[in-house]
Amino acid sequence: MAENIPMTRAGAEAIKRELKRLKSVERPKNVHEIAVARDHGDLRENAEYHAAKERQSHIEGRIQMLEDRLARAEIIDVTRLSGDRVVFGATVKLEDTDSGAKAQYTIVGETEADLKRGRISVTSPIARGLVGREVGDTVKIRTPGGEREWEILEVVFVEYAIDPEGAEEP
Repeated sequence: MAENIPMTRAGAEAIKRELKRLKSVERPKNVHEIAVARDHGDLRENAEYHAAKERQSHIEGRIQMLEDRLARAEIIDVTRLSGDRVVFGATVKLEDTDSGAKAQYTIVGETEADLKRGRISVTSPIARGLVGREVGDTVKIRTPGGEREWEILEVVFVEYAIDPEGAEEP
């Protein structure tokens, strides 16, 4: 039996929106592309047909993967969490003990991770080094750029939201 996938409510909603788009927009568009390409004649040498069929395979595979993830999702309600300990869903404010540089990361599920937006996967080296630690702790984390030492300044629990157009809201 497959294991559950931890996910925030916003992450699950994003998957639902993508599934809806794939099923109601991309799939019908692809079916039309296949029909148009089929009308062009000999399918053995029809590049448009083969490209449309390959796209169909990608769309169907993506739909299956997203449906599987959603079926196995263990939705974590971040708003019900509290405390000073770093756990899944926490937003952690850090300070590099050497440079004084500050950073902030939200620990999310693998499918939600987006480093540009400060969301890191619970399985990433940084998250693994932080989980279980508390405000005031100093942690050494081995990154691709070398080992760095961070002090945990603050742990907060705020659910991020993504509006229907894809823009984020705190």
